[in-house]
Amino acid sequence: MEPLDDAVDHVRGGSAGRLIVEYGDYECPYSRQAFREIERVERRPGDGVRFAFRHFPLTEIHPHALAAATAAEAAALQGRFWDMHELLFHRQTALEDDDLRRYAAELELDVALFDRDRTGAAVLRRVRRDVQSGIASGEVQGTPTLFIDGVVHRGGYDAAALLEALGR
Repeated sequence: MEPLDDAVDHVRGGSAGRLIVEYGDYECPYSRQAFREIERVERRPGDGVRFAFRHFPLTEIHPHALAAATAAEAAALQGRFWDMHELLFHRQTALEDDDLRRYAAELELDVALFDRDRTGAAVLRRVRRDVQSGIASGEVQGTPTLFIDGVVHRGGYDAAALLEALGR
């Protein structure tokens, strides 16, 4: 797996924690399940985990996945990646352009700037960077694909399986 770049990747959690990286798709129901389970792991007391999300929109089967990924990146440019990330998973069945604009308004983003950014070349390059890193790993075939401390995790992605893999 390509190492994290703190200047580019979306990472939360303390730097001392073990690292979970997810390659995910906002329209994938399995990515939504992983999102919920990873949040459960993150909420557990202890030395914590770091979590990074990388985009891997499966555009052949999820027609709104790329638009959702670019919406998250446009929100990131206004400092609201994680808020948009959560909205997109919570409202996974409503990812049309009007929905994405409504979410931007709910987050009090500059909606005109959001619209320009999400259709701009820089945001598309950012999403493409994640996809290419997933492909280059040789491990990302679908979503979600998880890595723990840089090693692909082939077990379940329920909280119990993740905690076991993390040694907790």
